[in-house]
Amino acid sequence: MITFPEMPYERPDPEELKAKLKALTERLQGAKSYEEAKAVFLEKEKEARHVDTLATLASVRHSIDTRDTFYDEENKFWNQTGPELQEFEQAWTAAMLASPFRADFEAEYGNLMFINAEIDLKTFSPDIIPELQQENDLRNEYQKLIASAQIPFEGGVYTLSQLTPFKTCADDAKRLAAWKAEGQWYKDNQDKLDEIYDKLVKLRDTMGRKLGYEGYTTLGYYRMGRNCYTKEDVEKFRAAVRTYLVPVADSIYREQAKRLGKEYPMSFADNALEFRSGNPRPQGTADDILAAGKKFYDELSPETSEFFNMMLDRKLMDVLSTEGKEGGGYCTGLMDYGVPFIFANFNGTQGDVEVVTHEAGHAFEAWMNRDRIPSSYVWPSMEACEVHSMSMEFMAWPWAENFFGPDTRKFLYSHLSAALTFIPYGTMVDHFQHLVYENPGWTPRERHDAWKKLLGVYMPWMKLDGEIPFYSEGEGWQRQSHIYASPFYYIDYCLAQTVSLEIWSMLQESREKAWKYYMAYTKQGGSRTFTDLLANAGLVSPFDEKCLKTVCATAKNWLENYDMTGIE
Repeated sequence: MITFPEMPYERPDPEELKAKLKALTERLQGAKSYEEAKAVFLEKEKEARHVDTLATLASVRHSIDTRDTFYDEENKFWNQTGPELQEFEQAWTAAMLASPFRADFEAEYGNLMFINAEIDLKTFSPDIIPELQQENDLRNEYQKLIASAQIPFEGGVYTLSQLTPFKTCADDAKRLAAWKAEGQWYKDNQDKLDEIYDKLVKLRDTMGRKLGYEGYTTLGYYRMGRNCYTKEDVEKFRAAVRTYLVPVADSIYREQAKRLGKEYPMSFADNALEFRSGNPRPQGTADDILAAGKKFYDELSPETSEFFNMMLDRKLMDVLSTEGKEGGGYCTGLMDYGVPFIFANFNGTQGDVEVVTHEAGHAFEAWMNRDRIPSSYVWPSMEACEVHSMSMEFMAWPWAENFFGPDTRKFLYSHLSAALTFIPYGTMVDHFQHLVYENPGWTPRERHDAWKKLLGVYMPWMKLDGEIPFYSEGEGWQRQSHIYASPFYYIDYCLAQTVSLEIWSMLQESREKAWKYYMAYTKQGGSRTFTDLLANAGLVSPFDEKCLKTVCATAKNWLENYDMTGIE
């Protein structure tokens, strides 16, 4: 079977693509029977999968090496072509919604494709093509700027990803120096970072207004495909986070300060060190981590074994941190081949293990649902997707020793506490973005001040002492790429993390029970809305206040009773 490096790529002719889409739309409109309409629909599915595969190949290969001039040009091509194709995609969507055979399509494929199509139509007009193209260019400019970072530190030069292990170093002076070095790079590039974001906010506000909305927020929710909850539901969730989770997270950091012998609240650099003896580190090399991942998936279930071996055999993971490589990690799909792809930056921290569990959780779901029609049902909506990945991290607990060896007990405590302390941060990211798009005329300083104020509400354990100016002056949000590239995405992680804590609670009772609920959720793919996927799998919605209240109580009890003997 074809491996990732062997997958062919050739730039398509955009005019040819537009002509094909136009012809398919006209054939759908002229169909005299459901059989005829369905045949056109399936042909369109095949064509869409192929175009998506080409765009994804260009994007992935560009992110693996942003210095590669060929894929840099291809990435620019898709940034320009994507918005132009959208006009023709929208014409197809409108024809599907108006089809006299809509009831037949719904009977065979469910109504979610039509619910999502109606939302999709609200996100586009040919009037905003120039803004969409500029938005793509600005996103690309931000990613390239981040990828280009060369940070001098202790006689070496590092990318942002490569510097990360030093930011959790057990040596107080070295750790602080790493945070300062990173902060200085952002400070040195602050004008450019402010300029890019300022342009993005104003562009998005313009798009929203051109489409008849109050600004960007409503459009942003539609672009995220939110089909079962509202801005008001998110506000209620944020309030529950402040009520139930912030106090639990606060107690975690107070305990951490005691362990480290530090005064509470601690600096950003000190908060990054969980144990005086150092944070948990995976044992062995990148190959050892992948081998431990193979053992985990081989033993977890027959389905996961088949999946992970396929990923290894077909070279569908690029995980080493190399020069010119884009930061972060992601999972995407190569539709023509029915396979997912995992991109990451291993750097010797516990995050390396979480890539093998988290991103592979996404990939496993896509593999399980690879044959779904329409292809939009392969993946669910964003927040629903994150449940697969975050819960898979917890499912790996019984195999933690293979990844962490002597640091296993530290890892279990760290992983749960990190899940709990992440939610206030992620919720703050969401709150910040709502404020930004409600106030598109804000100056960069007003944005930084808003972030600094929110830090006091959601993360009172952070000491804003001026020791690391970039962070203490409220500028730390600029390292969160989602704020630039995917507005309103970040709350999805928080909603999903809450559900994953439900799975974690079940895991404390029995692995079999947790896996049963996990698979009941995963096997549905994207065939239902987020809240319906949860209800159908017997899981409680994070929008139900008792969900957060219950998982917080269970987790707090676990942490307070965890045996820390011998862990310093």
